[in-house]
Amino acid sequence: MPRRIIGALNALSACALSLTLSGCIGTWGIAPQTQTLQANTLLTDHAIAEAATDAHWPRQQWWRAYGDRQLDRWLELAIADSPSLAMAAARVREARALAGVSEAAEQLQGNGQANLKRHNWPEDQFYGPGALSGANTWDNNAGLGLSYALDLWGGERSASEQALDLAHMNVAEARQAQLELENNLVKVYIQFALHFAQRDIVQAELEQQEQLVVLARRRLDGGIGTHFEVSQAEAPLPETHRQLDAVNEAIALARNQLAALAGKGPGEGVQLQRPTLALAAPLQLPSTLPAELVGQRPDVVARRWQVAAQARGIEVVHASFMPNVDLVGSLGFMATGGGALAFLSGRKFNYNVGPAISLPVFDGGRLRAQLGVASAGYDVAVARYNQTVVSALKGISDQLIRRESMHEQAHFAEQSVAAAQKTYDIALVAFQRGLTDYVNVLNAQTLLFRQQQIQQQVQAARLTAHAELVTALGGGLQAGDDVPAPAQQAAPKPPASLAIVDRLGDRR
Repeated sequence: MPRRIIGALNALSACALSLTLSGCIGTWGIAPQTQTLQANTLLTDHAIAEAATDAHWPRQQWWRAYGDRQLDRWLELAIADSPSLAMAAARVREARALAGVSEAAEQLQGNGQANLKRHNWPEDQFYGPGALSGANTWDNNAGLGLSYALDLWGGERSASEQALDLAHMNVAEARQAQLELENNLVKVYIQFALHFAQRDIVQAELEQQEQLVVLARRRLDGGIGTHFEVSQAEAPLPETHRQLDAVNEAIALARNQLAALAGKGPGEGVQLQRPTLALAAPLQLPSTLPAELVGQRPDVVARRWQVAAQARGIEVVHASFMPNVDLVGSLGFMATGGGALAFLSGRKFNYNVGPAISLPVFDGGRLRAQLGVASAGYDVAVARYNQTVVSALKGISDQLIRRESMHEQAHFAEQSVAAAQKTYDIALVAFQRGLTDYVNVLNAQTLLFRQQQIQQQVQAARLTAHAELVTALGGGLQAGDDVPAPAQQAAPKPPASLAIVDRLGDRR
């Protein structure tokens, strides 16, 4: 064939190859479309803006502010024995092991194999093995295969970093699980204390009702009362007994719930005594900067690591578009014929070494689809992070508003109880002297116990608001000490060489 024709064919082949590459392995502009939200750009309300700024972050054992040793001991048991925390810890170990698997792919790989087999060679004058025709010989070999990924485009490195990012994410999620356990246990313990206070109120109500029955009967015996007054005094007794039984039930159920949260059986909860909760001083915010307020929350940190991991996943797919070059080689012995171990002699030694190159050309759009999946996954992770930040700021503001409201409500509830107690005392004295009827005493008593119930509920809500605010600030678990850098969370751009291929595809 003339050289001019050969040269033209070579030029045509090169042109066809360029068009093929630009049309078949380009990214077609597939990339993430969402950006991470900057917490400092979000407007905050007056509740955050007016919060004190001279306090420290919550302590790691923040529940000690309640001054209840039984609560301290029970939380220590829960953190040590909770099944939910054990599962979270196992997920962390699993993620770290998977990171080790990914890192191993970057190292030199070696696999050894050996075959010892007796071979019966066929007799065939056209296709037979020549001198071995019809013979029975040993056909043995042993070798060590070696390979090393050059990782020219950083795909293996990105895969390892992605696995490490996921391990960091699991660590943050384990901290979040611990924080949720602490928060749930403290809130149940507060309700446990509230039930005891409610039982005291119902028990006092029952005792006073029984005293009123005795007093009504005395008035009847003295000729200044009526059977109707006695009936009125006796009527509330069954309902009060029912309320007392319901409160005892709530106390027993709270014991079971506390035992379950601590990873214990119901029998362990029986030993729980009446709580002695108190809150000496309210918690103050450490800073008015939103980024600092939410940066210590384990859920926010976990979402940051998830964004970083998804960014590395895009880099892995980008590398898949490019030629892959590995160094491969082998060392071994082989022999056909001779003794069973003749192949181990030095004369049977052989080796090979060289690069192995692979290049995606036609894949039916598989790589672009994988890039689309990775890009969409990054957008999902970013949106989840943004939503977490918004929810975190809302949670902090909510608890600050609630804390201030509970402080005011506690003051008013105390005044209401004092006024109701005074009204009841006056009505009781008037009833004893025959200056009023039983209905006024009953109304005053009902008002007093209702106000006492409200006062205890407000106190429990105040203690709960403290727990919720500490949780909203991250619970003192120092999750912000392990966060990815902003550059790690940014959406990666395609390598320069891949961008060239994309431009060739655009021109075509």
